[in-house]
Amino acid sequence: VKMYIVACALALVVLISPAADALDNGLALTPTMGWLHWERFLCNTDCDSDPDNCISERLYMQMADVMAKEGWREAGYEYVCIDDCWPSHQRDARGRLQADPKRFPGGIKKLADYVHSKGLKLGIYADVGKSTCAGYPGSLGYYETDAQTFADWDVDLLKFDGCNMDWTLVGEGYVNMSKALNKTGRSILYSCEWPLYEWHFKKPNYTAIREACNHWRNFDDVFDSWSSVKSILDWTAFHQDMIVPAAGPGGWNDPDMLVIGNFGLSHAQQESQMALWAIMAAPLLVSNDLRDICPRSKELLQNRRIIDISQDALGRQGYRTAKVDTFEVWERPLSKNRLAIAVINMLELGGSRRFFIQAIPGWKICEPQCNVTQILPQYQEMGVQTPRSKIHLSVNPSGTALLTITPIRDFTGSHKVQWEDTSVRRKHTIL
Repeated sequence: VKMYIVACALALVVLISPAADALDNGLALTPTMGWLHWERFLCNTDCDSDPDNCISERLYMQMADVMAKEGWREAGYEYVCIDDCWPSHQRDARGRLQADPKRFPGGIKKLADYVHSKGLKLGIYADVGKSTCAGYPGSLGYYETDAQTFADWDVDLLKFDGCNMDWTLVGEGYVNMSKALNKTGRSILYSCEWPLYEWHFKKPNYTAIREACNHWRNFDDVFDSWSSVKSILDWTAFHQDMIVPAAGPGGWNDPDMLVIGNFGLSHAQQESQMALWAIMAAPLLVSNDLRDICPRSKELLQNRRIIDISQDALGRQGYRTAKVDTFEVWERPLSKNRLAIAVINMLELGGSRRFFIQAIPGWKICEPQCNVTQILPQYQEMGVQTPRSKIHLSVNPSGTALLTITPIRDFTGSHKVQWEDTSVRRKHTIL
């Protein structure tokens, strides 16, 4: 089997020290989980002809109802997030943002109270520039006013976009809003798009970004298609030596929304997105219609074993470690010396293909023994294995096999195995 190990550059670049200091607001200690309207509902403001799908308080109340009743909240999805197109086109007489009075007759404070009554949190959207991407009022010149407005409304998360702003001023704007949010005294999770708007011009300063933001978008908006998901994975792998070290408790790379349960992905591709977002320690922000979702997609999104990988307390982002023929291997170090592994079949024709587990670079942690659990495409306890095990995985086209590996001490209790987590260049001892 022709094999390319691609983690070496990452090991050479990443520093021994942990990620830079995170934004000190006590939030996003694990990747954020919730629902966000944008990819599925866009800027639909036509509540006369499409009342069920327009951007209105009714939409968010209904999503909150479903999240509280159908297991989403218990699975960890806690934020109900508004995206663009919620405000009136004019600020009020005191210069404050205001919700569109027809579509949000109760105002955002009433909506926040309703969401909180369901045991959930409310997210809102604004923009660092003079106007939002859809042309609504931006926060430029109003950072402190808008931050205080959101705090007064009891908002819990701010997604801060970067349209209609001189790119040389984007970083300053994001830092100023971070300070303004902190000044309010309310805990508001801060979701940035700072690096997204700088990459075309220069390499972003991820130390500064991590100090200001709880998570940050790096690349293009996700679309409801496998080609879009693949492009995000390709970009992430290509830049992993730079972005992986920045991630950790309090601050995460955001590859954009999960589009599982919509129209464009096969079931295998939905499993791949879910698995890889967990491996990448990405925020799990679902954009779909929770009121009408296929049971299989719902089961995948609520899969506790995958969510456990996403929310692992060690807080290390995984990365691509190998390309083997038309397979990719991604690995994420987990707490308790465990390892999560995703093997993606990038071939998009034929049937399932076999991948021999010994080709996984991290398989060496199975010395002398390990316990292997397959989570996707179906749960299976694969039992105790050794470095010489000849087992293989069966992976469908554009699908993923997701595993966790737990090393087992030898019977004497004295043998030690060391493996290197190249995302932090530290030696981990397995006792």
